[in-house]
Amino acid sequence: PDFEPRTRRLRRLKPRLGAMQSLMQSMEHASAEQRTEMLERLEEMQLKDTLRMFNGLVERCFSECVTGFRSKALTAPEEKCVTTCANKYLKHSGRVGQRFGELSAQQNEAAAQQG
Repeated sequence: PDFEPRTRRLRRLKPRLGAMQSLMQSMEHASAEQRTEMLERLEEMQLKDTLRMFNGLVERCFSECVTGFRSKALTAPEEKCVTTCANKYLKHSGRVGQRFGELSAQQNEAAAQQG
């Protein structure tokens, strides 16, 4: 399967990283009640990202691998394709997450040096 190029995906997801960082920074000066609300919001954002990733995996791998609908079960080639596709998708998503962490650390360092 042809996955979205990493740089394009990073650019598309960067605003969410900024939103999460902004939320985390605003927690420093928040009351306990506000922190609880912010943590709930952060958990909600993370859940949405997880669901988005899972839905993307299912959509991509199903459309790439499932070719017949004559049986309830996948054929052996379809099953192999789905397994390979899912593994590649998860590795790709993990790499994007790792790269986000690297970018976030760089941004935090730059902010610390400026501030």
